[in-house]
Amino acid sequence: MQYIVLDMEWNQAWPGSSAARAMPGLHGEIIQIGAVRLLEDQTVADEFQILVRPRFFRRLNKMISTLTGIKEARLKAEGVPFPEAVARFQDWCGGEAVFLAWGFDDAGIMRDNLRVHRLPDDWTARWYNAQMIFNAQTDGSSSQRALKTAMEMLDIPTSRPAHDALGDAYHTALICAKLNLERGIEEYRKAVKNHEDGFHGAELEGCVQRKVIHGYMNRADALTRLGGEENLCPLCGAQMEAGHWIAQRGQRYMNLSICREHGKFLVRIRLQAEADTLRASRLLYDENSKMFKTYEPQLATPSKRSRRRRKKKPAPHSEP
Repeated sequence: MQYIVLDMEWNQAWPGSSAARAMPGLHGEIIQIGAVRLLEDQTVADEFQILVRPRFFRRLNKMISTLTGIKEARLKAEGVPFPEAVARFQDWCGGEAVFLAWGFDDAGIMRDNLRVHRLPDDWTARWYNAQMIFNAQTDGSSSQRALKTAMEMLDIPTSRPAHDALGDAYHTALICAKLNLERGIEEYRKAVKNHEDGFHGAELEGCVQRKVIHGYMNRADALTRLGGEENLCPLCGAQMEAGHWIAQRGQRYMNLSICREHGKFLVRIRLQAEADTLRASRLLYDENSKMFKTYEPQLATPSKRSRRRRKKKPAPHSEP
């Protein structure tokens, strides 16, 4: 049995944009696929990479472009349509395989893209989150560690660029080569259950509160409530004033919230489906934390829609 370790980069429409409204079930459109083959003895073998020309979210999100280094011009010049990209990838895989990715998001994004292009997804049935196997075979943590952190724990040096599909797939393959994959897959359900009983999302220094909240009807309901009556100060419990939500990868969002008594907090959430509702994993960081300082420039910059609203002139009115 061969293992295919893969990573993908995908574009996202801005929340509330016409593209997002037109494709509500597409959480991200794949723009790059990278993969590395592990043989049955877990030897790292050949590699695959391809750029995908987007069909639905054609304007490349600036945050995605900055993160990945991929530009619209390159996608137009080198990218191929998604059905062709998937066909080439499957040809390269060459038959039955077990798929491994670093995280839960890639499988869902791949299936979303296959669905909107009306392509079969049965070949993705054996798809596993390598993070769960890594956690189960290292320290048993329930958090989702960054790829870089896992590499450091296993003394694997960085040799490829980060946020590049092939680079991340290659580094993931090096991690997988050090794990007992056969046993990891046999015990996978138990590892995921341990994760479900824990907390979704790694807690970093400066985190002052973490919580998992269930029962949101949809994304709009979650963002409204988490930015409104449920947006409470972790120190005094008062409702905080929330800034606009900023979309990140993997159904993650963040905002700058302010408590009149205790100051500023970075609010980060991740939305995930469960049954017919959504759950939110919520992390709060104080303004002295490294996480807050990392995202402060983005938090302080209003969205384009907010700027347009402020530029509108008030309606004319007559003087009393």
